[in-house]
Amino acid sequence: MNLLENLALSETKNCAVIQVKNSGHLKTGMRIETGQRQYKCKLCDYACNHSGDLKRHIRKHTRDRTYKCAVCGYAFYNSGSLKTHTRIHSGERPYRCEMCGYDCNQSSSLKTHMMIHTGKKPYKCEMCDYACNISGTLKTHMRIHTEERPYKCDACGYSCTTSGNLKAHMRIHTGERPYKCEVCGKAFKLSR
Repeated sequence: MNLLENLALSETKNCAVIQVKNSGHLKTGMRIETGQRQYKCKLCDYACNHSGDLKRHIRKHTRDRTYKCAVCGYAFYNSGSLKTHTRIHSGERPYRCEMCGYDCNQSSSLKTHMMIHTGKKPYKCEMCDYACNISGTLKTHMRIHTEERPYKCDACGYSCTTSGNLKAHMRIHTGERPYKCEVCGKAFKLSR
């Protein structure tokens, strides 16, 4: 009998870290504690402890976006993402910073925002002293070191590190001038 079976059959159904009501919960708890993942995706390295999580993950591979927004038709892999999206249309912003009043429509946005107040910057560059509070920002920063320029202009071949820089560059070709001076009314390509 292995450790997991022994623990699952014990009357107390406890381990040094978790306390549970039945052996099913204990098995799940043990998988979490040991890092073991029962459900594995056959298409990539994703693994999880719950079948529902795997089903949601597989929709990303099959492009099965069954949850559609009634307002704009945009579709999502899961109901939670749809619920968050509908807040864009309703204007609902249920998450509020108690320190400064900032409000947002996602708990993850509030969590990231709070790092401004705490000064926490958990994402650190291994090649220099740069640190930030958003993983995507670090990914963009790394392009300085790797010289990766994934955004390319089809018109002239210009390449850059961010989609925002490419969008600004495209104004050279389109002539778009979205920024207007409130004093004289003159329009500009950049907001500076």
